[in-house]
Amino acid sequence: MGTPKRSESELHEEIRQLRSELASVHQNKEEQTAELFNSEERFAEAMRVASDGLWDWDLDTDEVYYSPRWKSMLGYDDAELPNDLSTWAKTVHADDKEFVLNAAKDYLSGKRDAFEVEMRMRHKDGYHLFIRSRAFKVRKDCGSQSYRLIGTHVDITQRKRDELFAERNAKILEMIAKGNPASEIYDEIAHLYEERHPGMRCSMLELEGDTLLHGGAPSMPKAYCDAVHGLKNGPEIGSCGASTYTGKRVIVENIETDPKWENLKQVAMPFGMRCCWSEPIKSASGKVLGAFGMYYDHPASPNEDESLDLTSAARLASVIMERDHNLKRIRDLAFKDDLTGLSSRAHLFQYIDKFIQNTSQENHRFSLLYIDLDNFKSVNDSLGHDIGDLLLKEIASRLKVIKGEIDFIARLGGDEFCVLIKDTNDSSHIVSVAQRCLDVISKPTDFFGRKFIPTCSIGIACYPDDGTDLQALLKAADTALYAAKDLGKYCYAFYQKDLSDKADYRFKVEQYLREAIENFQLTLVYQPQVDINSGVITGVEALSRWHHPQLGQVSPIDFIGTAERIGMIKPLTEWVLKTACNQAVSWKRSGLPVVRMAVNISPSHFLDSDLIPLIQKVLKESGMVASELELEVTESVVQTSQQNLSVFRGLKELGVLLAIDDFGTGYSSFASLKHLNVDYLKIDKYFIDDMLNDRKSELLVGSMIEMGHNLGHEIIAEGIETPEQLGMLEKMCCETAQGYLFSRPVSADAIAELLEKEKITEYDIA
Repeated sequence: MGTPKRSESELHEEIRQLRSELASVHQNKEEQTAELFNSEERFAEAMRVASDGLWDWDLDTDEVYYSPRWKSMLGYDDAELPNDLSTWAKTVHADDKEFVLNAAKDYLSGKRDAFEVEMRMRHKDGYHLFIRSRAFKVRKDCGSQSYRLIGTHVDITQRKRDELFAERNAKILEMIAKGNPASEIYDEIAHLYEERHPGMRCSMLELEGDTLLHGGAPSMPKAYCDAVHGLKNGPEIGSCGASTYTGKRVIVENIETDPKWENLKQVAMPFGMRCCWSEPIKSASGKVLGAFGMYYDHPASPNEDESLDLTSAARLASVIMERDHNLKRIRDLAFKDDLTGLSSRAHLFQYIDKFIQNTSQENHRFSLLYIDLDNFKSVNDSLGHDIGDLLLKEIASRLKVIKGEIDFIARLGGDEFCVLIKDTNDSSHIVSVAQRCLDVISKPTDFFGRKFIPTCSIGIACYPDDGTDLQALLKAADTALYAAKDLGKYCYAFYQKDLSDKADYRFKVEQYLREAIENFQLTLVYQPQVDINSGVITGVEALSRWHHPQLGQVSPIDFIGTAERIGMIKPLTEWVLKTACNQAVSWKRSGLPVVRMAVNISPSHFLDSDLIPLIQKVLKESGMVASELELEVTESVVQTSQQNLSVFRGLKELGVLLAIDDFGTGYSSFASLKHLNVDYLKIDKYFIDDMLNDRKSELLVGSMIEMGHNLGHEIIAEGIETPEQLGMLEKMCCETAQGYLFSRPVSADAIAELLEKEKITEYDIA
């Protein structure tokens, strides 16, 4: 009968007992020698049937017995490996060989109390296993040197792989937390699973729209990665293309025969790829961000471990892909203008800063074009902000058309844009681009049946002549822009040194104006409006003036425009209304003849919801009769939108008088007047100046007077300076005149003196 087969636990227990017996030999040297040899034989016999690999090294001959289990652990049959030390030397990892031999020498010489090492050994298929080896030394008698080393090999590959997997996984999470580049993390993820499954190659592809982009594949040939980069995904575009298209896992066991690889196998197979399994990489919300692919050089489908790892690999890759998507979204929010899709102010500033650094090293030049739409505020005020936004989008698309002629376009905010042109050594090229911008922006456009022709002004600054840093260049371009506005708009202007003085003055006006309005430091003057037939003063127009201790007398053109720009026009208008109405009531109470008090209202304030309540409040507090207050608005607000009509209607319900100022100079249609209930049309000085010398101007003035009368409006002519002008207006049946012929704008006391006269019989031109 054969010897009964013992269990592994029984064998290990017997080994432990044998080692104990061997230890006792040292205490009973001579008595136990024979028993020692018997124990060695029993130990060897036990190990031959155990699951561990056994090796027995004869130190004198270098012959080594390797058990069948030892050899099969490395993928070899018993007869395939010779029983000598060279077998171990050829299979152990080169980096571990010296360490193991030194450990054996130290143990044999007594420097180490035990022999236990971990090493890597090459499997027949080419990959490495992690092996733990333990051994004990054997002597022929108690006093002699060791002549044999007997030991075991245990395969600890799975445990080591688990340890390395955990270490690499922790490293990847740390890299994500630290913000390492995605490409570096992708490579680490690939290595993580490739080490876990020897022979596997991993790839990560990102999905942008419907396009596959190379993410990371450190073990894949570059030629293959290049071929896949840029492919459009689809149900028949390989494993990853199909996976990103369907949002589901795709398993291809054989690339050569699977129809999904029909058009791609010629790219994959030359590099040994025979199967590919792909898992979609998804965000937390379920959006497909890319795909994780696993490849082998032989046809196969995933086992349970590989299937689970395919899922976990895609989830790990999703962390970094979603992080990058979020970062890209943040960058887009910071560097892209939401309304127009152009670069933002922040992006422009960053771009210029970097460009200046590079340019200063290479001694290059560039130019900055600062673009501002003309009269854009009037568009918002009269047509509404929705139309204004549509116009801004249209302007952006027009600038994109000339992208080939410029290097960078950004929207700074509001109606301001900025264009950068590189290598501008030739000023004619700058002029050409500036003119091109003027031309494309000024093309007519149509918004809901309204034809509109936008125009712009452009300020140009050149690096390094006009500034060597971002702030200096922007200030120079902005200064040049104001110069273009002063030239009449719809033009460009280069920065010049003397423009800085004007810019400084403008800045000081802005700086002091807010304080002046809040502290009531402005004053009012009044200019009479005279009945042409009788010479009687029938009204006065209130005009604001500002004298500053440092700036001197500031022109109304400067400070009223500034008030609009800095958002102080409403408090300024409120002060003018209160002051003018109180003055009119004061004149009336002192017994002077009653006259209309005309006050200008800004187009932006005219359409504000608080205008009508403000007028009601001023009338009530001042005691002013509504019919003695005339509000003047420029022609730009004469539109037929529901908002405009309701404001005109609300003001007329209060009983105040309404006048259209600067009539004939705006872009509104005459037909708009039939929808509006206004009392006066004021003909602008522009027409009066040329009336005597230009037949067309004379005809225009006559036509406007006749048309105004036909529509039921009285006419006020502005800027009358000569008796001849007055005489011609009288023949045209114009009712009222205003100008230096009668009086310059004067103080309230001077107006009181004029009102005491029955009529103006002498012209006060002084």
